[in-house]
Amino acid sequence: MYREKDFDDIRPYHDREINAALHRIVSVPEFGRILEFLFPERNKNDIIDELKHIDSAIGFQKLFMHPLVNSIVHKTSNGLTCSGFEYLVPGVPYLFVANHRDIVLDSAILQVLLLDNGHLTSEITFGSNLMTNPFIIDLGKVNRMFKVYRGGNRMELFRNSKILSAYIRYTITEKRTSAWIAQRNGRTKDGNDRTESGLLKMLHISGTGDFEESFSQLNIVPLSMSYEYEPCSGLKVKETSMVQKGMTYHKAPNEDLMSILSGITGQKGRIHLSVCPPVNSFIHESRGVRVFNDRINMLASRMDAEIYRHYRLWPTNFVAHDLLNNSDRYGDHYTQVEKNGFVNFIDRELSEKKLEGTEYRDLMIKMYARPVDNVAAAEVSGNR
Repeated sequence: MYREKDFDDIRPYHDREINAALHRIVSVPEFGRILEFLFPERNKNDIIDELKHIDSAIGFQKLFMHPLVNSIVHKTSNGLTCSGFEYLVPGVPYLFVANHRDIVLDSAILQVLLLDNGHLTSEITFGSNLMTNPFIIDLGKVNRMFKVYRGGNRMELFRNSKILSAYIRYTITEKRTSAWIAQRNGRTKDGNDRTESGLLKMLHISGTGDFEESFSQLNIVPLSMSYEYEPCSGLKVKETSMVQKGMTYHKAPNEDLMSILSGITGQKGRIHLSVCPPVNSFIHESRGVRVFNDRINMLASRMDAEIYRHYRLWPTNFVAHDLLNNSDRYGDHYTQVEKNGFVNFIDRELSEKKLEGTEYRDLMIKMYARPVDNVAAAEVSGNR
């Protein structure tokens, strides 16, 4: 049995720690410059004074993060929509397992929409590779983020997985607080969203031996996030290219931070978040399967199917699919203006990142085209 103090190394700040952390945050000169960029219409000293009087994580999210994320969405997108919140019951804690396209915005947008739809915010996973300095650690932990360790040897990975699993289950079942975690380790770089079986195995570690009971306790809800224009498209294509060539991708110094900033400031077109049916509504479907790994894989595949059934396809996806296949199959889903806009976006993105050659162009097009095939496959499986 784990106790609260067992999670001190990974947990978010308690409310009693929030105010001191906010005083540290506002004392960092870079924070003032961030405020000037995000809230040019306001006096930054007024915002800093408000932050110094906040003494809870929920207060910070409602009074600061909610308007901040709305400001980002307003300035860098053509609108945010959502669906599926009727699946959620107010007061019930959920584990949101989401496809992952942007380091910060995927979970940040969820928090805004939870509040707007009458729910409390969730805790959020935050990779240890991103916790690079005290300022970032403070910002994350006041925003209800808990640490997920990246890397390590086999023994360290197992130990960290046990603690993470226990903390997530403790958060859902004991604290009665929702949590967000990505369906895989890192963002989807090639447009092919897939739930890693290792994630589900990690979640099961802390449960009982019974498959259904273990997962049912977590109230898992898949989330489907779709952007008209992928955040950090060029960087994703570059990494995908190296991985496909069998090369090890080594991140440049501060690359994660630059990806965060690029994801926040880059234009994203339209954004949609779909809440999918809870896993508890179909967890029984693998009941007759005796092999544990087979049940895990079936559950992962079922979650993926729900994520794609509720995925919002944009003109960029249909244009990319037709470009990839040299056809006009989906021509009624976009206009010539939208097609030209997407082609110009690709050319500009590749040029800015100095990615020359048809290889990168093809990878970029495939990244946008792949969801069309995945949605089609999910629809076919759902009609069987």
